[in-house]
Amino acid sequence: MTFSLPDPTWPVLVLAVIQFGDGLLCVKPAAFIAECFEAVRWPRRWWWLMPVIKFAAAAGLLAGLWVPYLAALTCAALIGYFVAAIGMHIAARDFGRNLFVNATGMLAICVAVPVLAF
Repeated sequence: MTFSLPDPTWPVLVLAVIQFGDGLLCVKPAAFIAECFEAVRWPRRWWWLMPVIKFAAAAGLLAGLWVPYLAALTCAALIGYFVAAIGMHIAARDFGRNLFVNATGMLAICVAVPVLAF
C-alpha cells in the first residue's frame, strides 16, 4: 500500500473544484469576497494574486492525482493559507461570517481531504 497518491481521489477532486470556483470568484472579486479582503485590510494592489493562488492550488491538486505527494503538499499549503487567513481575520477583529463560515469552513475542508485521502 502506498500513500504517495490519494486514495480515494474524490476528496481531492472536490477540493480542486472548490478552489477553481473560488479562483473564478476572485478574478473580479464577488462582493462578498471584496468585503472579506477589505475586512482583513488585504491591500487592493495584491488582490490579483488571489485567483493565481486558487488556480495554482486547483492545478496542484489535480496534478497530484498522478504526481506522487503533490496533492498532499498542496493540501498542506492550503491548510497553511487558511490558518493565515484565520489569523488575519482575528487580527482585524473580523469575527463574523468571513471568519467562521468562509475561512474556518475552508480550513476544515482542507484538513478533511488529507485525512480522507492519504
